[in-house]
Amino acid sequence: QLQASGGGFVQAGGSLRLACAASGGTFDGRTIGWFRQAPGKEREGVSCIGFSTGRTYYEDSLEGRFTMSRDNTKNTVYLQMNNLRPEDTAVYYCAVGAGIVVVPIEEFYKTWGQGTLVTVSS
Repeated sequence: QLQASGGGFVQAGGSLRLACAASGGTFDGRTIGWFRQAPGKEREGVSCIGFSTGRTYYEDSLEGRFTMSRDNTKNTVYLQMNNLRPEDTAVYYCAVGAGIVVVPIEEFYKTWGQGTLVTVSS
């Protein structure tokens, strides 16, 4: 199972760090993606990281504001979100895909967490 955490309420320009932890399993050799669904919109991919390789991918729309990292000892990945904007308001989900996956495209990810809400006020 996946446990996403770290969401909350923040003012524009602020930062949050989301965490995605695996319980009862390991991320070794897998790709972990972050996705988000804003109110009234389709869910979209945000970024992903190869847990063993550390290779990351980010959507261009993030403009370098988000950074993924992982802690192998804790079997956890993080999404550091800086300079948050109101348009970043969404439920953020983490998901696990096969290690060959290198982009955050939904159909490549088979195991999903429950989501954590991020609200950014203007």
